[in-house]
Amino acid sequence: MYDLIIIGAGPAGLAAAEYAAKHGFKTALIEKEALGGVCLNSGCIPTKTLLHTTKLFSQFKKSSKFGINCAQGPEIDLSRLGQRVKEVNAQLRAGLDFLVKSNKIDFIFARARIIAPGQVSLADKILEAKYILVACGSKPIELPKIKFDGKKIVSSTEALDIQDIPKKLLIIGGGVIGCEFAEIFLSLGSGVEIVELTSNLLPGIDKEAARRIESVFKKKGLKLYLNTDASSLNFADYDKVLLCVGRAPYSDCFDGPDIKKERNRILVNEYLQTNIPHIYAAGDCIGGYLLAHAASYEGRLSVKNMLTGNTQKADYKAVPSCIFTNPEIACVGLSEEEARNKEREIIIKKFDFRALGMAYVFDETDGFIKIVADKEENILGAVIVGHKASELIHVLALAVNNGLKLSQVRDTIFAHPTVSEAIAETLLH
Repeated sequence: MYDLIIIGAGPAGLAAAEYAAKHGFKTALIEKEALGGVCLNSGCIPTKTLLHTTKLFSQFKKSSKFGINCAQGPEIDLSRLGQRVKEVNAQLRAGLDFLVKSNKIDFIFARARIIAPGQVSLADKILEAKYILVACGSKPIELPKIKFDGKKIVSSTEALDIQDIPKKLLIIGGGVIGCEFAEIFLSLGSGVEIVELTSNLLPGIDKEAARRIESVFKKKGLKLYLNTDASSLNFADYDKVLLCVGRAPYSDCFDGPDIKKERNRILVNEYLQTNIPHIYAAGDCIGGYLLAHAASYEGRLSVKNMLTGNTQKADYKAVPSCIFTNPEIACVGLSEEEARNKEREIIIKKFDFRALGMAYVFDETDGFIKIVADKEENILGAVIVGHKASELIHVLALAVNNGLKLSQVRDTIFAHPTVSEAIAETLLH
């Protein structure tokens, strides 16, 4: 008999298992594929490993600007690049394995089915627990008329295994995944086209930031079709078609309990509890942000609520979101558009990276910071386009989460010369 059984060993499941074990719960963690989930094995980590390499590749191409002569020019070794991705994954997976063992968490490699409240069926046995946490993640979405075949039409998972560089690549979907893969393949030398059904790239983020990245991509040679149905294009014109129009929650692990769902998304209350009191859910399977760090937060929070009897509500006001294009994009809190719809009067503070000393040192002057506040100067949100945006955004996430005012950030002394001093400069102008 366990205190807690967790289905899914991605960010939500792992965070929940560690927290539960450290607070005295006898815990079982069940995973049908690989420790680390999508994030480690076919999402965040391998994608960012590729993006780091392609960014280095792009920097080497302009090395003469920094006084470094590379007469022959850099070349990409796809075999070594693939090996690098596997090495990073293996090192991180070993760390997770140590975390599980050191916390005395029972890790079970199996497909799990919830057959009753408190009962989970495996192939050869039934486990019982006081609580169950469902954290079984998500999968790539297909379109009614466009299906994955693993060869010509691929998902983001297959796109990570780069055996050769496609001469011409079509990316269906201009969201985060589509834009990051566009960055990878543009850097590798592919002719890349993106087709997006809406009126701009990255639907849902600050429109000014989306327009900036559109401009950057076009300078790199990307061809963009907006307000366009992908089925109107001739796939025979492309070597590869990457279909990345979003992810659908996994929620098919129930063989008995009548769990409430909405379009496969498991419905939970503000405490991450399902309609069955002792079953909770966290991560991609409940929809929402579909971000690893949000999933980790939800995993820990669900266990806190099991321990305390539902005392802490989920709070998403300061979840940072990062897009690892070049330049990077990062945002937190309300966008300018959202703030204008919510507040009668807002304050907008902006600063362009072309006025930042360290941007010239790195030769990364394309970008800006925008900070949004209400009329009382409470910081509501921010967006950053530029070098190290994914690191800088956490200063403003801290500000949003703790209800800081513009003056409290502005009057903080930032070191010079740094990229982060751009945050203070935004508020001084």
